[in-house]
Amino acid sequence: MKNNYSINIRLSEDMLKKLLYISEAENRTPSNQFNFMLRNNIAYFERTKGRIPDAKLKDIDISEYAEKTEN
Repeated sequence: MKNNYSINIRLSEDMLKKLLYISEAENRTPSNQFNFMLRNNIAYFERTKGRIPDAKLKDIDISEYAEKTEN
């Protein structure tokens, strides 16, 4: 089972409204739409700057940024 993490983000009113608009247009929940956009952004970053090494990811401590939830 994969671990899922929950984080809080701050959005301007305009960005929130646009996220909700796009979510509805794409028939996704806001959470699923945000994850979709984030995956695309990560893919773009890795295409243009190179793959993020697994060793670098293992060194990142996420405990202060996220609360683990089970799904």
